[in-house]
Order: sequence, then structure tokens, then C-alpha cells
Amino acid sequence: MSLSKVKEYRPSEDETFMNERQLEYFRKKLLDWREDILRESKDTLGQLQEDSLHLPDAADRASSETDKALELRTRDRQRKLIAKIDSAIRRIEDGEYGYCEETGEPISLRRLEARPIATLSLEAQERHERQEKVHRAD
Repeated sequence: MSLSKVKEYRPSEDETFMNERQLEYFRKKLLDWREDILRESKDTLGQLQEDSLHLPDAADRASSETDKALELRTRDRQRKLIAKIDSAIRRIEDGEYGYCEETGEPISLRRLEARPIATLSLEAQERHERQEKVHRAD
């Protein structure tokens, strides 16, 4: 399948769920997302190395350190996101992608389009969040 066909294609409820075309669409979406994160991370690393040059003013140094700490927290979240993306790609390879880990039911295409790393259907996710809220209140 050509790259332009993959980009034009949008999964539809009218077709068989997680057919080869849908799986390829989501694989490409996940790989592109992963590549974007890695590229941003590489850019950030270069920027952090440049910014570590000597800043004469103490306030500038403090501001720079705060910015670095924030950027490093962001990168840590993105590292965890890459692990979730890799897990989703493995689920595609294993034939498990698109199905709720809790119920085994299909996850809606709209949810997967918005959050391709989703492992729970919307209903299961909401149930999970309600349970977390109850346990936090204890």
C-alpha cells in the first residue's frame, strides 16, 4: 500500500473491525507519533546542551535551571508515552490491538483515532476512573 493511500485513508465503522487496512493505518499513526517524539527529544537535548553555557546573571541561571527541570519532566512523560506506543505496536503485531483489555470488546474507532494507545474501551476507562476516585477518597 502506498504512503499516500495510507494518509488518505480513514478507518470506518462500515468495514470489518481491525482489518489489515485499519491495522496498517494505526501502525503508521503510532510510528509517526513515536518518530515525532524522538525528534523533539533530540532537539531538546541539543537545546539543553547549548543553554548550559555560562550565564553571568544569577537570575538568568535560576530561570534556566527551572526551564531545564520542566523540560526534563516533559521528556520523562514522553519516555513513558513511547513505552505505551511500543506496547500498542506490539498489540498490533499480536492481533490484540483495538480490543479492550478488560472486556475483550472492540474499542471504538473514534477513541482509537483520538488516543491510539488506548487499551480500554471508553466505558471500561470511565469505570476504572470512578474506582480510582472512590479509592482516593478513602
